[in-house]
Amino acid sequence: LIYDSVGSFNNPASFFKRLTDGGIKVVEFNPINPLKARGNWLLAHPDHRKILIVDGKIAITGGINISSVYSSRLSGGRVIEKGKPLPWRDTDIQIEGPAVAEFQKLFLDTWSKQNGPKLSGGNYYPRAKEDGNALVRVVGSIPGSDNRIMFIVYVAAITFAEHSIHLTNAYFIPDDQILKAFMDAARRGVDVKIILPGTTDSAVALYAAQYNYSGLLEAGVKIYERRNALLHAKTAVIDGVWSTVGSTNMDYWSLLSNDEANAVVLNRDFAAEMEKTFTKDIVESHQIKVEEWKERPLFWKIREWFAHLFIRWL
Repeated sequence: LIYDSVGSFNNPASFFKRLTDGGIKVVEFNPINPLKARGNWLLAHPDHRKILIVDGKIAITGGINISSVYSSRLSGGRVIEKGKPLPWRDTDIQIEGPAVAEFQKLFLDTWSKQNGPKLSGGNYYPRAKEDGNALVRVVGSIPGSDNRIMFIVYVAAITFAEHSIHLTNAYFIPDDQILKAFMDAARRGVDVKIILPGTTDSAVALYAAQYNYSGLLEAGVKIYERRNALLHAKTAVIDGVWSTVGSTNMDYWSLLSNDEANAVVLNRDFAAEMEKTFTKDIVESHQIKVEEWKERPLFWKIREWFAHLFIRWL
C-alpha cells in the first residue's frame, strides 16, 4: 500500500500500525514529517493517483479514494447541504489485459523511489491475454515541465475534436491554453459540454472555476453544475470514441504538482457507456445560461475574482 502523506493527514499513526501489524507492507509518500523525509522534503508533491492492481491481472483506476465519505453512513466527514450529507459522485473503471502492466510499473516505480521495503515473491508481470478490442493507453504524470503528459494529451484531444467534447471534472481551474482549446472548439461548431460541481468540498476552488464561466459561455461552451451529489469524477469523452478516466483534475495541482494516473481508451462501445453516465449526470444538473450568468450578484463576481488570485494553490 502506498498512501499520500498530505492526503491522509487526518489518519492517526495507529491506523497504519494496524495494517503493518497485520503483515501489510505500507509506504508513506513524501512524508509530512521532515524527519521521515527521504532526501528532499516535498510537501508540494503529492501522490494523487488512485490505483488498485490485483495479481498483476486486474487494474482499477479513476477518482475514487479509500475514504469514509463514500460510505452510506451519515458520518464520515461528508459535505452537508440543506441539513443532509451529500453522496459523492465518482467514477472508476476496471481494466484487464496488457495495459495492467503499465499500472503495475507506475506503482513499483513509486515504491522504489519512496524507498519501500523489498518486495519478494510473486510474478508482478504475468503474461496477459488480449481479450478485448479496446486500445488502452496508461498515462502516468509526475511534476515538472517535461512531464506534463496528461496536459498534452488533453490539449491535443480537445484541439483535434471534430464533433463533441463531454467533460466531467471535479476541480476545473485550467490554464489559458486549455481554456482557449475549449473555446476554439466551441467556436468551430464542436458540441462542448462540461459538467462541474454545484457543491464541493472546496468553496474557493468552486468560485475560482466560476471565474472562467463567462468566457466559456460566450464562446458557446455549455456548462452544467451537478446537483444532489458532490461531484468528484474526472472523465472525458470526445467524438464518441476517445475516453479518459483517472485522477487528473483540470487544475494547477494536477497538471504541475501531483503524481497522477489516467487511462485513455479508444473504443466506441466503451465511449457509449461513458456517454450514458454523462447523460445521467446532465439530467441531475442545472445548465448555466449566459444570460443568467450575466445577471449574477455583484458579490458572486467579487468572490470569483478573489478566488482566482489563488489558482496556483487550489
